Amino acid sequence: MNRLGLLLTRFLEKPLSLIPPFEAVDPAMLQATLRPGDVVLVEGSSRISLAIKYLTQSTWSHAALYVGDALKTLNGGYPAGALIEADLQRGVIAVPLAKYATANTRICRPVGLTPEDSRAVVDFMVGSLGKRYDLRNVIDLMRYLLPHPPVPVRWRRRMLALGSGDPTRAICSTLVAQAFESVRYPILPEVSSVFVRGATRGDVTIRELQHIRHHSLFTPRDFDVSPYFQIVKPTIERRFDYRTMHWAEATPASGAGERPPELSRESGHLR
Repeated sequence: MNRLGLLLTRFLEKPLSLIPPFEAVDPAMLQATLRPGDVVLVEGSSRISLAIKYLTQSTWSHAALYVGDALKTLNGGYPAGALIEADLQRGVIAVPLAKYATANTRICRPVGLTPEDSRAVVDFMVGSLGKRYDLRNVIDLMRYLLPHPPVPVRWRRRMLALGSGDPTRAICSTLVAQAFESVRYPILPEVSSVFVRGATRGDVTIRELQHIRHHSLFTPRDFDVSPYFQIVKPTIERRFDYRTMHWAEATPASGAGERPPELSRESGHLR
């Protein structure tokens, strides 16, 4: 069963198509913008990524946590400025930012997280390095065989948490959610209202209670839409000024088929 599970993971993680990046950020610029504790969302192109994007109705299929130089004191040749992520085949690993140099990414930064809690979140991820998944839970893996499983909308999130095996954590947002849950930082808590009676008759107030969702129900999309995470864009952080952009001179109009200006990846300017 473990051998069958390994074959399934190789099949699920094989890219189905090359997704052209709409904003592939240079790793050096990305590293200069990131802070330890930031969540990096990635748009994947594998079979399992397409299934996750369909089930979550989102662009993002993968989540990793930036830990900065927290690994430089550990033996094992870990990269400086690393991400820690959960990989279906290799378990929890550290990878360089360059791994996603050609991928669409998004930075989600927890707002107001104290330095102590930020270190605790990073330490949680560092302490998870080396954990692997039990690939014998083949039923948990088979849910991703169809890129567009015919599942009603109201059941899609539950489908991601189906079963009790470790491959549920294949969408590594689960591991990242656990890290923030360890310091009780909210992502998308469930809210319920309760009526509280006062000391006098008729004195009733409504109090909202926050309930932590189970970590297995979190998806990469939740960090994107969470009101407690700030979306950080490296180009804007570098004091973007549209007046410094170099536009190519318009060619003589040849009808509706004229090509619009395009961005040069090498120079970062429009041509």
